[in-house]
Amino acid sequence: MKKLFFKKILINEGWQNDAMIELNENGLISNIEFNQEAANDVEIVNGFAIPGFQNAHSHAFQYAMAGVAERHEHASNDDFWAWRETMYQIALTMSPDDLENVATMLYTEMLRHGYTHVAEFHYLHHDKNGKCYENIAEHGARLVAAAEKAGIKITLVPMFYQKGGFGMEAQPRQKRFISPTSQDYFKLLEASKAVCSNSDHATIGWGIHSLRAVEPGIIKETIESAPQNLPFHIHISEQKKEVLDAQEYLRMRPVEWLLANTPVNENFHLVHATHLSFKEIQDLASSHAHVVLCPSTEGNLGDGIFPLRTYQNLGGKWSIGTDSHVGLNPLEELRLLDYGQRLTTHGRNTFVSEQESDSGTYGLNQALLSGRKAMGNSCKQYFGVGQPFDAVVYNADFPLFSTSSNKTLTSTIVYSGDASATLGTIVNGDWVIKNHMHEQFEEISKKFKETIKQLNIR
Repeated sequence: MKKLFFKKILINEGWQNDAMIELNENGLISNIEFNQEAANDVEIVNGFAIPGFQNAHSHAFQYAMAGVAERHEHASNDDFWAWRETMYQIALTMSPDDLENVATMLYTEMLRHGYTHVAEFHYLHHDKNGKCYENIAEHGARLVAAAEKAGIKITLVPMFYQKGGFGMEAQPRQKRFISPTSQDYFKLLEASKAVCSNSDHATIGWGIHSLRAVEPGIIKETIESAPQNLPFHIHISEQKKEVLDAQEYLRMRPVEWLLANTPVNENFHLVHATHLSFKEIQDLASSHAHVVLCPSTEGNLGDGIFPLRTYQNLGGKWSIGTDSHVGLNPLEELRLLDYGQRLTTHGRNTFVSEQESDSGTYGLNQALLSGRKAMGNSCKQYFGVGQPFDAVVYNADFPLFSTSSNKTLTSTIVYSGDASATLGTIVNGDWVIKNHMHEQFEEISKKFKETIKQLNIR
């Protein structure tokens, strides 16, 4: 039995002082008590604990190119589609070892910033020639291995990627992504599921890369045939061109088509959904699906700003992800999301509802609960008996935090915090980051640097 004592801990009802957490040998919470005195047999933590953040959208291999595509030639028209060409070039270079080393470094950095679970939207499936590995889930296995070594939980989401665009055959640059048929994809999904079943850190999801990446009839057939109890992820209406292309090919806007042709429900997680009509916003909110928003990447790629306030007012739910990993701070994702709305609406009350008037509390709650759903976890208790103890712990002596009341502390953390204000991150009751350092950081960092040097992409 392990016991941890925190100066404060955040539960659904708000901050509680002097919290004693008892854990069993598996890192599950066996008892929680508040307003306690620290005993001699406990680990005393001078910190404020909140539930670990959920990163609901990640492409691990893209971490290798963070910052690389920021050189814009004079008078060039740089946009998402130009950035995608750089991404393709990097995707064609990586071996399984390279992918594992990059992902391990990335996941270690996610933990340092407070993420304890990641949904890996995985479509780099095949070898450099576009052929299946002997283990068709080789790269999925490497991602799970990376998560295990780093100590983060992972929901592996192998993606069905078939086409090069609406009505277009796949390009040679996409050859590592492609499953020619739904049968091929389901074989990959089953192999990925087997990989996850061998790891305590891993669970499985499934998805379709985008409407442009799979033929519409096959999308419908695949969704009808796929497991209905797993989280389903899809890129949807990220770019204006994507919307226009969908209107030409499908005679509908992307979200409109998905809602009209598939049984969208609370297990659906629509990534970006940037460009929506008002009717799409209404129908999407009423479907109980979740939107996954990635503000740092959406800003970096010039995607646009999601109509969040309208969506929220209609009851829509959302989570956050770091996508291409140009930013890894969950608090920054929340701030960018909020500030984008403030700049376009000229109001300051983005993160509010009839039940909640505190911006930080509302944003944190949305990101946590919808993020858990993206992982296949429906638990609504922040910290509950029988649940794993996953937390990010903020320094109780950080000046702004130490002088905040329980009423103002959450928003103070959300709007003024970063990784420098943390004591560490806990997964399954164990410190995986402590005093800003992972115990295997030197080895993980060394392999990452060697990989990047060998790839010669930076």
